[in-house]
Amino acid sequence: MKHLRKLLFPFSALYYGSMWVRNFCFDKGFFSSKSYDFPVICVGNLSTGGTGKTPMTEYLIRLLKGKTSLGVLSRGYGRKTKGYIKVDKTQDAIAVGDEPLQYATKFDDIQVAVCEDRRLGINKLRSGGFPPEVIVLDDAFQHRRVTPGFSILLTSYSALFYDDFILPVGNLRDLRHQARRADAIVITKSPVTLTIDEQDLIRNKITKYSHSPVYFATIQYSDKAHSLNGPTALAAFKDKEVTLVTGIANPEPLVAYLNKQNLKFTHKRYRDHYNFTAGDIAGLEACSCILTTEKDYMRLQSKLNNEKLFYLPISTSFLGNDNKRFEKQLLDYAVI
Repeated sequence: MKHLRKLLFPFSALYYGSMWVRNFCFDKGFFSSKSYDFPVICVGNLSTGGTGKTPMTEYLIRLLKGKTSLGVLSRGYGRKTKGYIKVDKTQDAIAVGDEPLQYATKFDDIQVAVCEDRRLGINKLRSGGFPPEVIVLDDAFQHRRVTPGFSILLTSYSALFYDDFILPVGNLRDLRHQARRADAIVITKSPVTLTIDEQDLIRNKITKYSHSPVYFATIQYSDKAHSLNGPTALAAFKDKEVTLVTGIANPEPLVAYLNKQNLKFTHKRYRDHYNFTAGDIAGLEACSCILTTEKDYMRLQSKLNNEKLFYLPISTSFLGNDNKRFEKQLLDYAVI
């Protein structure tokens, strides 16, 4: 596959050129970008996905929601609707997107909205009766019509942006040097055994593109699967015939975790934000026990028998003292 992708270099050159021109126009002011007089935080990446944006956004929500009134704005990728929609937990993922529905379901003390036009979405959120003091933009690093006050760039340890290539040869949807726009860079999905020397090596390579602080984080999987009936210890699934269903960009870490737990399963893998068809659902109904991700659960819960549908929560955790440094930098910006 890698050799086949190399044949696509001419297309990568065209894509590179178009992205260079676009960024140049924003940098020089030929295209307008709006900034705001209240905290706007962007979470994003340079690649096509799989960097852990959702658990990082949840980390920010948990950090900020008790300290300020908070709004989260997403495009609502994969939804079948257009325009601005205020999200609540009674809605369906097909209408608002899986990630926004997940935020609204888990955090009832924040405001969540979707809008493909980030400027319009911010204006709508702020024009309500209780305007949020801080807005988090989920997956908005490439949306340059808005200039955030604080940008967090995520890059996965297994696919660091400085080793990647522009689409379609690689997985970058923006240019490496755009990392200079980040206020903080987080290396996600890092091994917990990553040494200080290895961290310093990565930091040194990033300095070619950015001198912003670099932090290291990992993904933590729960030891309990959750369902409509509450949590169940993962060990209880060892005697079940489990079907793992994933519609995320990179399910390999989850697969590795379940294998480490000695859980036997059949894996049905779908593309990121996949909208399950009636045929897919009919096939899944025949499974006796389905384990999935929290994002996929948002798209499946209204379509499948919830008695046999479980999801495994994940969360972001920083290595060493990086959480203290990261949180101080963020709170110094967002909370007065």
